[in-house]
Amino acid sequence: MSEQNGRLAVFKTYKLYVGGKFPRSESGRVYEVTAGTSAAGTAGKGAWLANAPLASRKDARDAVVAARKAFAGWSGATAYNRGQILYRIAEMLEGRRDQFTAEVAAAEGLSKAKAAAQVDAAIDRWVWYAGWSDKVAQIAGGANPVAGPYFNLSAPEPTGVVAVLAPQDSAFLGLVSVIAPAIVTGNTVVVAAAEDAPLPALSLAEVLATSDLPGGVVNILSGRTAELGAPLAAHQDVNALDLAGADEELAKELETAAADNLKRVLRPAPPNWTADPGTDRLLAFLETKTVWHPMGV
Repeated sequence: MSEQNGRLAVFKTYKLYVGGKFPRSESGRVYEVTAGTSAAGTAGKGAWLANAPLASRKDARDAVVAARKAFAGWSGATAYNRGQILYRIAEMLEGRRDQFTAEVAAAEGLSKAKAAAQVDAAIDRWVWYAGWSDKVAQIAGGANPVAGPYFNLSAPEPTGVVAVLAPQDSAFLGLVSVIAPAIVTGNTVVVAAAEDAPLPALSLAEVLATSDLPGGVVNILSGRTAELGAPLAAHQDVNALDLAGADEELAKELETAAADNLKRVLRPAPPNWTADPGTDRLLAFLETKTVWHPMGV
């Protein structure tokens, strides 16, 4: 243990985030996380940053159980309430901006200025999706014209538990860009953080835990993307799969496994995470319920 200014350095212990709690991996495994490509303000490429939990298949299954348990309450909450909670997440991140700037700079090998821009964009993205919470039904649902004395109404509903492979090339902004649109519409998620840069995701868990978000709505695992992706794609209680962080070969394997219970699959694409996100991801994990009702006389 090194000394700083005559004191013993207190290194941070990173843990998983499952069901609103912070467990270590049941396997007891960890792996070294090192700094990204050398850039101003970072320790240089390859410098040791921390030991992160190396989550196992059982950790993935436990996270799915937690996500399913939280689904009824979260999907049953009002859209307005979900929007308030997402806005609260943005507030909490704003207060810890310097911490996340430092972590993103080290994780992605960015200068302090570029890392700060990524963090600011991520905070803004939470606010942007929070504003959509009570408006998405207006673009994804509506009244349908039918021949007969009936009301025919279509309304969007959340798909359920979504397994998300976080982007590998954007450890924080990309992460927020895949989590926020999935949960604002009422889904719960199990996230496999970026394999080589999981620390911003694990720190985000600390924000989520103190921002009124019910435990189990977001569950964050760190470890090998392929090792975590396989049990999540094959899990019978996972309803959808976001392959944002999978390469082409892994995406094909996981999509094949996901077909077993007809999971909804969002295939990987090379997005520009800094661009206007649009509504594609907001609508990706919604189902449409259509109701017929007699008009009455």
